[in-house]
Amino acid sequence: MAAGKNTAVACDGWIVFEDEAGQSMTPPRARSWGRKGCTPVVRVRGRGSGRVSMAGLTCYKPGKRSRMFYSVREYRGRKGEPKGIGWRDLRDLLVRAHIQLGGPIVLVWDNLRMHLAEPMRRFIADHAEWLTVFQLPSYSPDLNPQEGIWSLVKRDIGNLAAADLGQITRAVKRRLKQIQYRSELVDGCLAGTGLIADG
Repeated sequence: MAAGKNTAVACDGWIVFEDEAGQSMTPPRARSWGRKGCTPVVRVRGRGSGRVSMAGLTCYKPGKRSRMFYSVREYRGRKGEPKGIGWRDLRDLLVRAHIQLGGPIVLVWDNLRMHLAEPMRRFIADHAEWLTVFQLPSYSPDLNPQEGIWSLVKRDIGNLAAADLGQITRAVKRRLKQIQYRSELVDGCLAGTGLIADG
């Protein structure tokens, strides 16, 4: 992690953490209020299939407001439809972040197979002038502030008995947009990892 931070400072760039998550029709469990002795029950239709896939970037630079970018994709089980976020989605998300951040990116992510795919490695090599990549150690989600973003999203949609996949997608996008405009939440996710963002 120190190497990524030092590289970001040296190139006057942003340190950017990336991660993916997904949500099916089954709502995540969350705390709820109920009368003493009466456990609340959330009824789910049990119909419908599909999944909402998300990719996100949390971006930090000393002296700048923290930023967050995301991409959301629905999978409804149709023939030929992508099952989730692919390497092209990640590429497009990184390009969009680079344009909006206006500076080099030091990307920190895990060893997901998609991150190591040949087309993605080629893209990274072709854009080495603004993109440097560091891999997180295996099994270390606690070092990735983007995991905190997913936790905030899933807490917000916890116990949501959605009528269809579209309702989940709308709820996810609404919560991500809210977080995007509240940099203190993005900062809090970094603080939760124990990593320090100052110069």
